[in-house]
Amino acid sequence: MSALICGSMAFDTIMVFKGQFKEHILPDKIHMLNVSFLVPDMRRNFGGCAGNIAYNLNMLGGQGAPMATVGHDFAPYKEWLKQQGIELKYLLPVANEFTAQAFITTDLDDNQITAFHPGAMMQAHMQKVPTDGGVTLGLISPDGRDGMLQHAAQFAAAKIPFIFDPGQGLPMFNGEELLNFVDQATWVTVNEYEGQLLSERTGLSHEQLAQRVEALIVTHGAQGSVIHTQGRTLTIPTAKPAAVSDPTGCGDAYRAGLIYGLMNKLGWEVTGRIASLIGAIKIESHGPQNHRFIREEFATRYKQSFGQTLVW
Repeated sequence: MSALICGSMAFDTIMVFKGQFKEHILPDKIHMLNVSFLVPDMRRNFGGCAGNIAYNLNMLGGQGAPMATVGHDFAPYKEWLKQQGIELKYLLPVANEFTAQAFITTDLDDNQITAFHPGAMMQAHMQKVPTDGGVTLGLISPDGRDGMLQHAAQFAAAKIPFIFDPGQGLPMFNGEELLNFVDQATWVTVNEYEGQLLSERTGLSHEQLAQRVEALIVTHGAQGSVIHTQGRTLTIPTAKPAAVSDPTGCGDAYRAGLIYGLMNKLGWEVTGRIASLIGAIKIESHGPQNHRFIREEFATRYKQSFGQTLVW
């Protein structure tokens, strides 16, 4: 069994301003903003939803490949993925475009100013979901708008079950389009804010949305997650991280846990806990792809976190 993870591949450039934005941004001058921040600390991470999810799924031992459009500057990211043993055949280079990238400046109050350049991501519709039988499960994560629409339709036409994970791409779609995504999908996963927005735009409660899919998964950060499935509501506890370093990519790690559990038919109680634990492990490291574990370590932490033996 193999998963196809549709979404972005991106570089994340993160800079730290050793001060507070509010000391430099004057409310009465916001209409003529012209500020500069000295950022002595900077790091560049490999990111993007498809890349992050594939990275975590690979560590769990799951079979999956990212599908994305990338730019002419992708070579170092490609080499990193090769080193991790991640399948590259569904990554399509786009000439004269940069790989998607975010430039994030954070101050000492953890406020952020972000500029995002979509670059090659906007050409995601150039890719098509393969129908040769090698893909048994799909995931739609934030990507180019046309690509998300077309890939969902292609999964549905090929009768490949898939997870709809709109993430930060959710505001691009109106209520009718979102309902169409839901009705084509097998499972839907959102965080608490996205879940509220999804309900507002579709006019349906979480319970009503859950009736249209096999499961609706809603994450609540440090409060855990809730899985609505077949008329039941399952509360999944959080796993406690050893340290809280950086939440970037935590949601993507959680999604990788969902994919692994679904592909191995582990049931929602176990699947949710695997997703929770891998999210906690990610929080312990800076960047979305800098954490490491082996399966034996993961099983040990699962037992410590939930008091149960992980059988996988």
